[in-house]
Amino acid sequence: MENLRQRFIAFSVDAGVLRFGEFVTKAGRTSPYFFNAGLFHDGATLGKLADFYAQTLLDSGVEFDMLFGPAYKGITLASATAVALAAKGRNVPFAYNRKEAKDHGEGGTIVGAPLRGRVVIIDDVISAGTSVRESVDMIRAAGATPAAVMIALDRMERSGRDDALSANSAVQEVGAAYNMPVVSIANLNDLLTYISAGGNSELAQHRDAVAAYRRRYGVDGA
Repeated sequence: MENLRQRFIAFSVDAGVLRFGEFVTKAGRTSPYFFNAGLFHDGATLGKLADFYAQTLLDSGVEFDMLFGPAYKGITLASATAVALAAKGRNVPFAYNRKEAKDHGEGGTIVGAPLRGRVVIIDDVISAGTSVRESVDMIRAAGATPAAVMIALDRMERSGRDDALSANSAVQEVGAAYNMPVVSIANLNDLLTYISAGGNSELAQHRDAVAAYRRRYGVDGA
C-alpha cells in the first residue's frame, strides 16, 4: 500500500496534475501545491488513475455493492473505477446524478444502476463536503446505505477560516458526520515523503514550503 501511495504521487506529478508553486485555495489560503484531478483528461492517464482508485478500494477492506459518482468530476471517476474493478475481477454497478432533474424519458436525477446496497461515493477531493452531503442524501433517499467515500488526495488540512480553524479536517468531519470511512489513494504525508526522498531535485526545493504549510494548517498527526 505504501508503495502504491508513492507511485500515485509520482504519477500525479508526471501527469502535471500535482503542481508546486503558489496557489490560492477555496479557503483563501496560499498553498505551495495544487492537485487538480480534472487534468487527468486523456484515456491513458484516466485509465491509470482508475486503476489506483480500484486497487486502493479493494485494499481498504470496505465492503461495497456499487459505486456512485457525484456530478461532475465524480461521474467520470466512478465510471472509470467501475471499469478498472471489472478488470480486476470485481464487476459492480455504478450510478451518478444530474445537477438538474430530467423531465422527459426516464426522468429523475439519477443515471445508471438503481442505488441499492452498500454504496461507495467516488470523488476527487473533499473541500467543504457539500457533494458528499448531497450524495449521502440521495443514496439514503433511495433506501441504500452510504458505505464510504473514496478520494484521490487527502490534504489533511484543518477546515475553517484562518481566524477560526477547526481542530479537524474536512475529511475527518465528513467521516464523523456520516459514520463512514473516507479512503484516499494518498495524502499530504505521502506527498511530503515523496518530495523529501531526494530523487527529484526540482521538487526538493518545495519541501520546506510544504512542510511549513503542514505545520500551520495540518491536523494533529499530520
